[in-house]
Amino acid sequence: MTHDARRYFDLPSPFPMKRGGELHGACVAYETWGELSAARDNAVLILTGLSPSAHAASNAVDPSPGWWEAMIGPGKAIDTSHWFVICVNSLGSDKGSTCPASIDPATGQPYRLSFPELALEDVANSAHAAVSGLGIEQLACLIGCSMGGMSALAYMLLHPGSVRAHISVDTAPQAQPFAIAIRSLQREAIRLDPHWNNGQYDDQHYPDTGMSIARKLGVITYRSAMEWNGRFARIRLEAEQRDDNPFGFEFEVESYLQGHAQRFVRTFDPNSYLYLSRASDWFDMAEYGEGSIPEGLKRIQIERAMVIGVSTDILFPLEQQEQIAEGLKAAGAAVEFVALDSPQGHDAFLVDIENYSRAIGGFLTRL
Repeated sequence: MTHDARRYFDLPSPFPMKRGGELHGACVAYETWGELSAARDNAVLILTGLSPSAHAASNAVDPSPGWWEAMIGPGKAIDTSHWFVICVNSLGSDKGSTCPASIDPATGQPYRLSFPELALEDVANSAHAAVSGLGIEQLACLIGCSMGGMSALAYMLLHPGSVRAHISVDTAPQAQPFAIAIRSLQREAIRLDPHWNNGQYDDQHYPDTGMSIARKLGVITYRSAMEWNGRFARIRLEAEQRDDNPFGFEFEVESYLQGHAQRFVRTFDPNSYLYLSRASDWFDMAEYGEGSIPEGLKRIQIERAMVIGVSTDILFPLEQQEQIAEGLKAAGAAVEFVALDSPQGHDAFLVDIENYSRAIGGFLTRL
């Protein structure tokens, strides 16, 4: 039997969306670890990348390992014997929060493409509502990873005074053309799958191929060329591992990507993927600074920040982390900048636990 450790926060109804439209009867899923102090001043909120759920670590109700298991828990970098840790599943994600696969109360049918246009500001506002609903006026620390780092910037900008310290992990103040191009191709792969059917798919007619290609493109960009070389070189598959197709898989790296894609394809709703992917492209701190990223970042009022980036990240390159660090510093925060040389690229925060633990754990003990 699987235990559901998720909890649900009902968003105010109607819940207005940044780009127009509103949601009725919407909710976000979240999980918590540790105890909230009497003063309610030890809360740490984690905002996730595009595909993870709120299950960042195991707990008594759900002992299965979470996506950041090695980072969160008693005595770990994010020490739950000290901090009350909350992880909110993004609005628009199908891991428990209201999303395009959810039932629209107005029609009794899934929203599908009638779901309002989604912005990361909506993700931020829904997470803030959930935190406020727990009776927390100010977070001790807000941690944002990847897409969640962009949502975190929106959270701090839209809710001044709600965050004391911030840890920015492998993210960006706006999507660069390379990241937009990749995500655009991922969405095109899904939309061109005949089974996508303008968002009207079901379990019998499901865009497996489109989702598979989208995931492969993602995995390629989440890691670095250095790591691909080190892991696979040009190793070929054994004869019995190949199929008879004249253009079938021949190299080990192809089969690795296929395995990754197969594990992902049916675990994420394709329409939700499209919405969150596009929300990532739209996000731009320059909107809040009259066209200037530094001016937009200057509007964020926090005491301290740590900005972590990886030299091998091609999706959210190091210079974008530097931009965030400089912007927060100009706004008056005490900023620590950490540039790591992990070979794993964008995914390093999920893999290079030793270096991330040292940075994040060290920062949190100094708060």
